Amino acid sequence: MIIDCHGHYTTAPKALEEWRNKQIAGIQDPSAMPKASELKISDDDIRETIVNNQLRLMKERGNDLTLFSPRASFMAHHIGDFEVSSTWAAICNELCFRVSKLFPEHFVPVAMLPQSPGVDPKTCIPELVKCVEQYGCVGINLNPDPSGGHWTSPPLTDKLWYPIYEKMVEYDIPAMIHVSTSCNACFHTTGAHYLNADTTAFMQCVQGDLFKDFPQLRFLIPHGGGAVPYHWGRFRGLAQEMKKPLLDTHVMNNIFFDTCVYHQPGIDLLNTVIPVKNVLFASEMIGAVRGIDPTTGHYYDDTKRYIDASKILSAEDKQAVFEGNTRRVFPRLDALLKKQGR
Repeated sequence: MIIDCHGHYTTAPKALEEWRNKQIAGIQDPSAMPKASELKISDDDIRETIVNNQLRLMKERGNDLTLFSPRASFMAHHIGDFEVSSTWAAICNELCFRVSKLFPEHFVPVAMLPQSPGVDPKTCIPELVKCVEQYGCVGINLNPDPSGGHWTSPPLTDKLWYPIYEKMVEYDIPAMIHVSTSCNACFHTTGAHYLNADTTAFMQCVQGDLFKDFPQLRFLIPHGGGAVPYHWGRFRGLAQEMKKPLLDTHVMNNIFFDTCVYHQPGIDLLNTVIPVKNVLFASEMIGAVRGIDPTTGHYYDDTKRYIDASKILSAEDKQAVFEGNTRRVFPRLDALLKKQGR
């Protein structure tokens, strides 16, 4: 199977964005705050947005299954308070669940959390529990910076986050470390903020000893790990100066990287530096980079081509990247697929 571990519902029906705009307006004018029940999206609306977009491209590119979560830039945890985020997360998670029910062979849900700046992360646990137990979510997206580019939260190694980690270990689910929209003009959302966060999250883990407390915890750092593979020597050297163990044992049993790197040299670098066991196939298709590369004539986010064309990876390696590693990092997904006979 070709499993894409990083997909977002970027093509959700227009009604979702319209409802969200009303919700944002309602923050200033409570009389204008819409109710969740006012959002009307039919199964046919969902089918139309999926069949003509993600599913069409999956079939064209040879991808079988996508782990599907709410649109990352729409999470916007910096907007409003916890109540706003809680309502919004519940709506978005339910939509991804509905996609998975309508297209069970092609989509499996992953949940966003109702995070809010300055609010204890443990308030997210009820939504996490609901999404795993009722929706069958196989993982979560965890935002290390709910402030939207101002980094007001403590690092991921801080005990403030431990209630989330305890629940992750209980359910044996990983978290993709994924920020949302940047509201800081210094950081372009997808070109800077996302990649900064990927790099920052990795360095936080290097600085701390989180995985001593949670040896079973698993983080997926997207977008190829940001700057991490390119500066691997720097991170190794810094860990050494901090008197930390070698990265292989300090963090690499718990941290994984996806292949949302949109050119062949970048993928080749990733697969040269990072062990094959730590790389999971992903495209984030219809996401941050949607255009066609004029040097190849193919879509930038058609990342399967880069793995197929790799001269670094063996056939066994490619199978691990495309399927085996994801089934290992997402054991609930593996159990679901086995139940389906896949």
